[in-house]
Amino acid sequence: MNDSQSPEAAKRRFRRFAVAIVIAAAFAGAFLIALQIAIRHAPEIVRKRVMQGLSERFDSQVQLSEFDVSVRHGLDVSGGGLVLHSNRDPDLPPQLIVDHFHFHTSVLELLRKPMHIHLVQLSGLTLNVPPKNERQWPHNKKGRRTHLPVVIDTIQCDHALLTLLNSTPGKRPMIFTIHGLTLKRAGSHRPMLFHALLINPRPVGDIETDGHFGPWNADHPNETPLDGKYSFQNADLSTTKGISGTLSSEGRFSGQLDSLAVDGHTDTPDFSVNVSGQKVALHTDFHAIVNGTNGNTYLQPVKARFLQTRLTATGYVVRAANGNGHHIVLNIVLNHGRIQDLLRLGTATQPPVMDGPVRLTTRFDLPSGSRSVSHRLALQGNFAVDQASFTNPKWERSVEELSLRSQGNVRGARELAQGVAPDIAPKSVPISVHGTFSLANQTLTFSKLDCTVPGAKVLLTGTYALNGKSLDMRGHARMQAHLSNIVGGWRGKLLRPADAFFARHGAGTEVPLKISGTKSSPHIGLNFHR
Repeated sequence: MNDSQSPEAAKRRFRRFAVAIVIAAAFAGAFLIALQIAIRHAPEIVRKRVMQGLSERFDSQVQLSEFDVSVRHGLDVSGGGLVLHSNRDPDLPPQLIVDHFHFHTSVLELLRKPMHIHLVQLSGLTLNVPPKNERQWPHNKKGRRTHLPVVIDTIQCDHALLTLLNSTPGKRPMIFTIHGLTLKRAGSHRPMLFHALLINPRPVGDIETDGHFGPWNADHPNETPLDGKYSFQNADLSTTKGISGTLSSEGRFSGQLDSLAVDGHTDTPDFSVNVSGQKVALHTDFHAIVNGTNGNTYLQPVKARFLQTRLTATGYVVRAANGNGHHIVLNIVLNHGRIQDLLRLGTATQPPVMDGPVRLTTRFDLPSGSRSVSHRLALQGNFAVDQASFTNPKWERSVEELSLRSQGNVRGARELAQGVAPDIAPKSVPISVHGTFSLANQTLTFSKLDCTVPGAKVLLTGTYALNGKSLDMRGHARMQAHLSNIVGGWRGKLLRPADAFFARHGAGTEVPLKISGTKSSPHIGLNFHR
C-alpha cells in the first residue's frame, strides 16, 4: 500500500478539506453578515451617497424632504423635494429643483465605488441659470477635482423647465419648457449624451436636439462644454412684433454654454412684414455665436435670399440692459437685389410700382421697448436703383413724356400726351435713383436723392413721414434742353429770352423744385423762394 492510499494520507486530505469548508463558511457568513448590514443600513448609505455626490458635484447645499428605500427586489429608491442651493450664490434661487425621482439598482452596487445605477427617472425638474454678471465665483485651488461617487447609465425626465434668470429686478426670466429629456452616461468628468424636446419661448416653436453635455464645470457652469445638432420646427414668427410666418431651421452647435458656435439654415415659406402682408419664401444660411445662458446672439454672418434678391447681414441680437426684450443691430449689404422684391415686402401695392436692380447698404438698429417697431427702428445707409422702370403704364407714359420734353422733343411729347397712338404701349424709359438716407422717429430723411431719366435729372433733399402725413422735399430739376425748347410752340418762342437765365451748372434748364403735402395729396411745384 503506497502513501497516497494510507490511512494517514486520507486523514490529512480530510483535514485540509475540512479547513477549506470552515474558511468558506466563515467567508460566506461574513458576506451574509455584511449583506445584512448593507440591507439594514441601505437607506442611510444611499441617502448619504446621493447627497454627498450632488453636494460635491454641484458645490451646493442639498435639501431632500422625501427619501424611501425598498430592498425587496433589489434596491428601489424614490424621493422628492430635492433642492440644490449654490454655495457661492446663496441669495439666488436654487440652481436645481426636482419634485420627484426614482431609481433601481442591486444591493451589491452599494459596495462599489462609485455606485452604479442603470436608470434614474425624474419628474418636475427645474434648472435656474443665474445671470453671468452675478456669478462672483472664485477659482478653486489648482488641481482640485470633484468626483461624483455615482455613475448613472440613463436619466429620463418627463417634464422640465430651463430658466435663464434676469439680473434686473422685476423683469421676467426667459423660460424654456422641456417636454422630454434623456441623459446617458452621467458620471464624473465625462460628457453626457442627451436628447431633448423643448419649446422655444420666442419665436414659439418646437426644438429637438441631440448631443453631448459636460462634464459639468462646478466653478464656472457657463463654461460647461456643449455640442450637438438641432431641428427647430413650426416656429411662429407672429410672436415677434412686425413680422409673421412659419419658420423651420436645422443646424449644429459646439462650444460652451456662454459661447456656442452655431451653423445652420432657416426656411420660411410664408414670411411677411405686417405693414405689407405680402408673403415671400425666405431662406437663410448663418454662422452665429450664441450665449446659451442669456440668449445673446452674434451673427457672423447671415446670408439671406428671397425671390431674386440676395443680402448679407452681420450684427447682434442681445438682451436689453433693462431686461425688457432684445436690442437688434444689423449691418446689411445688398449687392444683388431687385427693387420689386423690396417693395413687395415693404408695401401693400400689388404688383410693385417699380422693378429693376437695386444695391443697398444700411445699418439696422432696433432697440427694445413697448412702442411699435416703426417708432423704435433707426436706419442709416445708401441705395442705388439703376435701369428701373414703372409697372404702371400711366406712370411710365408720364416719365416718357418728361424725358422727351427734357430732350427738346416737344412734338413727340405732345403726341404721347394726346394719345395719338393709344394702342402703342409707352417705351420703358430707364430710371436711375441714388440716395443717402436715415430713419428715426418714423421720419425718413434724405440727405441726397438723385433721380435720373434720359434728358433730365432731379436732385432733392428733405424728409418724409412714414405715416404719410408730412412730405417736404426741396432741390433742383436739371434738363438737357433749353426752357423754350421744353415748352415749344409760340409759348416757347416767348420764353427764349429767359433761356440764359435758367441755363445753369451745365444744364440747358435748371429750375428749383419743392414737393410738399401728404402721401395721398402731394404738391409738386417751383420753389419761387429760391
